[in-house]
Amino acid sequence: MSERRESRSGATRVGPRVVRPRVGRPHPARPVVVWRQVALGLAVFAYYLLVDVLNSPERRADADARGEALERFQHWLHIDFELRMNDWLVKHDVLSKIANYEYAFVYILTALATFVWLLWWRTDIYRRARTAFVITTVVAITCFWVVPTTPPRMLTHGLYTDTVTNGHTWGSWGSPLVQGANELAAMPSLHMAWALWVSVVLVWAGVRRWVQLLSAVHVLLTLAVILATANHYLLDAVAAFVLVWAADRIAERIDPSWGPGPVVPSADAFFLHVEGPEGEPQRDAQIVGGLVLWEYAAGHPTLQEMRDLVASELANLPRFTQRVEHRGRWRRARWVPAGPIDWDWHVPEMRVEGRAGVEAAVAQLLTEPFPRDRPLWRIVVFDMGEGRRALLFSVHHAFADGIGTVLQAMRLLRPIVPLPDPPPKPNGAKVVAATAAGFAQLATDGAKKGGLPVAGHRRDFATAGLPLAELKRAARPHRVTDLVLALTAGAVADSHPGFVDSSGGRMRVAVPLMVREPGDAAEGNATAAVMVDVPVSSAPTTELVREIARVTAPLRTPTRALASRWVMAHLLRVFPEPAVGWFARTVYGHRFFDGIVSNMPGPTRQLSMAGVPLAEVYPVLPPAPGAPFVVGGLSWDGVLAVGLATDPDLLDAHEVTRAMTRRLETLLEGLERDAETADRRDAGYSGTVGSVTSE
Repeated sequence: MSERRESRSGATRVGPRVVRPRVGRPHPARPVVVWRQVALGLAVFAYYLLVDVLNSPERRADADARGEALERFQHWLHIDFELRMNDWLVKHDVLSKIANYEYAFVYILTALATFVWLLWWRTDIYRRARTAFVITTVVAITCFWVVPTTPPRMLTHGLYTDTVTNGHTWGSWGSPLVQGANELAAMPSLHMAWALWVSVVLVWAGVRRWVQLLSAVHVLLTLAVILATANHYLLDAVAAFVLVWAADRIAERIDPSWGPGPVVPSADAFFLHVEGPEGEPQRDAQIVGGLVLWEYAAGHPTLQEMRDLVASELANLPRFTQRVEHRGRWRRARWVPAGPIDWDWHVPEMRVEGRAGVEAAVAQLLTEPFPRDRPLWRIVVFDMGEGRRALLFSVHHAFADGIGTVLQAMRLLRPIVPLPDPPPKPNGAKVVAATAAGFAQLATDGAKKGGLPVAGHRRDFATAGLPLAELKRAARPHRVTDLVLALTAGAVADSHPGFVDSSGGRMRVAVPLMVREPGDAAEGNATAAVMVDVPVSSAPTTELVREIARVTAPLRTPTRALASRWVMAHLLRVFPEPAVGWFARTVYGHRFFDGIVSNMPGPTRQLSMAGVPLAEVYPVLPPAPGAPFVVGGLSWDGVLAVGLATDPDLLDAHEVTRAMTRRLETLLEGLERDAETADRRDAGYSGTVGSVTSE
């Protein structure tokens, strides 16, 4: 058995090897969708144009009074340099023209060039830079609206010379290109703010010192130009400094591309909110995983061998060395380095009595939320007695969805095989149209009416292995998911007939759909749920599956899934965290559905863990708050492995899985009888044809 030590640095020694937690760069930069950035820019520009149309004699009078007051205040402070600089510039015709064009174009060109550079080279800091820029610009435009201020060149005493207008500078005041533009926009100086923003971004990016120095010169030159051309007061530039600083602070706090660690994406943080904050007496643990049983005859790995295996793959499992950090109720959670791994907690051994003991232990573990002061994963090794062992691989739902969990678990299996690629989804205009249609469809779903009783916090867990080839044959001409829904609904009615009356003969089921794309990382949730109302009846499975195939038509189009995914991945990012928490706890649970039925692809061949072949693998999914059941189906080596978690006060998980198995056996027996009858009929028909032909 190898020796393991942990150092103060967080490195873990496993035998002769040292495994260090993966820190480095906190997260890869997410791709930037350019058309969305263009749309955001157009929205900001539209806001500017809206403010432009507010000109009136009253606004001009207010702006003049404000400009004159600002001029007097600067004179009182002895910082009124504008008139002297303006008089000097007017005497130098060439410099005046250069200053005019610098004022008209350079701040725009440098900001645009910085955006292009960020998009091309530094997408890792793009979002923070963009957020700061938008905040700066929107606040400045709002100031132009609320507190319009006349620039020095337009004051009624006529002491200043308007070099830009008098010089007929193309593209600036007095030019047809900007005719009618808002000129009552002295405070704060947007020219100065944009020049400062460029300089700050270059500092973030850590570019060469000479580039930063050149940008600093540009800032000073911009300051000199806006004062000498009499377009701004000195205090306008001071206000720009304050504005850019504040925007930088805000962007650092709210933007996901910057900070001590990557922000937990909204689709993942959703399940942190569903579970509830740490410290609440009753929390619905959101634990996703898989139950593994090794082949009995092949032996089993030791606890230390399992720890060594996990340690060897830490570099490929970034979330395994990170924890969730909450810095306040209104701030988004982040993934931060977690330090040394507590192997005794993360990979413990538990003694149980046989397979029933394993399932009872899994049920208990499903009620125990992971502590947030450590990485949100656990691999429990079960000693079943008589030389048999099993294992529960579990992670928090904020880690990944069901497929993502399978992908992470596959790092511990050999050989490493890819899962089937997800089906292609529409792109471009088709995505926009499909998402819009999905919103219209989701609006018609609403909360469920009636349904099963509200579940508590206790858990029961059971498994069943359904032969995949026979299952596919029995499902024809419908889909396997339709048949799994029919088996579930029929089994609930068979084993708990009282539910038929309490549910009114129907229950609403959330069916997760995969919206992953090829190449997506295992971390993160990339699924969307579609609600389906299915009949709860003891009718034959063939009747149930026909009815369910009719009502599951929404599953065959991506519209609802795309709309649901857009809400989870994008819309929730707009709202503050308390609002997101309220939304998550409201829509995810018994108010909108009675249970979850998930059907996931898996490998088609036998795999091994720690050198020992796997005999059985079952998915483990968490019930939604108040929902009585969750069914996880996983195709694995020729079997649809079913893991069922329920509230035992409402549904006995073992009775339901036994009823599912009986229904499938009955269905297959019926198909065999139908096939034999068809064969006999065909044989009789052939004989009749043969006799007629012989005559």
